[in-house]
Amino acid sequence: MLTSQRKALILDLLRRDGQVIARDLAQSLSLSEDTIRRDLREMASEGLLTRVHGGALPLAPGLPDLTARRGLASDVKDRLGRAAVALIRPGMTIFVDGGTTHAALLRHLPRDMAVTILTHSPTIAADLEHHAASVILIGGTLYRHSMVAVGAQAAAQIALLSPDVFFLGVTAIHATRGLSTGDFEEAAIKRQIAGRAGETITLVTPEKLDATSPHVIMPTAQLSTLVVPAETGEDRLLPYRQAGIKIIAAD
Repeated sequence: MLTSQRKALILDLLRRDGQVIARDLAQSLSLSEDTIRRDLREMASEGLLTRVHGGALPLAPGLPDLTARRGLASDVKDRLGRAAVALIRPGMTIFVDGGTTHAALLRHLPRDMAVTILTHSPTIAADLEHHAASVILIGGTLYRHSMVAVGAQAAAQIALLSPDVFFLGVTAIHATRGLSTGDFEEAAIKRQIAGRAGETITLVTPEKLDATSPHVIMPTAQLSTLVVPAETGEDRLLPYRQAGIKIIAAD
């Protein structure tokens, strides 16, 4: 097998399985483990994957700050928000995670809709200034990258809540490796909220699909609904459907 063929196979395995174990791949191809490790090192230097001890993981999306993210994929986020807002009904109690995609969702929320919105994001709370919704802001230690509260104080308040729906923000989602983000404390808070909610919904821009980040929030099968751009290929969505997740295509 040529080097280029091995590298293409490695990328296929990362997308399918969410990881490559150097030892296992070497055995399956009847090659030395050193050969596979060299391929992985070269691919990591080319920005194609993330090297870890014993193998590799898919390349995680970058972590620009909230201000920088506001201008990224704004049209796609607007479409996702418009599709997701149809899942909200009057009288519901909703927990809205931080992030620019959820800000787009709130722009489509009817201002006179009577709902209760819980959030640990001061920027999300501020976006609801002119809405009739009742807003409960969770406090704690501010994680500035996402502008959300984390830590023990936030966790204690979240433990007393039971939202109908949690709109969860993620850095990455993978069918086998789960939903993930870039910060340990933020992942813990997201996991706690999802555990308290009746259902969890995630809005995903294309670069987050079939990717992984360092800190797992929860298994993919625990997700209720995935909202994606309508142009997302069915081959990418099939593993999520097989996990029992409802898929909503945003036109």
